[in-house]
Amino acid sequence: MVTSYEIPGFKFSLEAGADLSAAQYHFVKLDANGLAVVCAAITDKPVGVLQNDPGLGEEAEIMASGITKMSADSAVAIGDELGTSADGQADTIAAGTDTTVYKVGQALQAAGAAGVLFAALIDCLAPARAA
Repeated sequence: MVTSYEIPGFKFSLEAGADLSAAQYHFVKLDANGLAVVCAAITDKPVGVLQNDPGLGEEAEIMASGITKMSADSAVAIGDELGTSADGQADTIAAGTDTTVYKVGQALQAAGAAGVLFAALIDCLAPARAA
């Protein structure tokens, strides 16, 4: 079996607005001060996936588009559309049902359970609501 993999697209850095040391490969968003914090609601608008594990005030490396490792919120199947869970992990989205959620990716690999890393194609540059 192939382990999860990455092919970086657009990456950038922001200051971490919280301790993100346990949030590598989770979706992050901007806080009110323009700092990176973990997505905390399924309706949050992700700016990308955290690539490192910074502490408060350290540099957060973020991938906004490309193929990245992701931490699953629950089981994920190949081809599933993805958005953020309430703790920043990748969660599956049902088109036409989860209309308040941003669709920002697609699973390239399966994950059998929560916390499992898998490869996902993401695009957080212009996220749209799942229709």
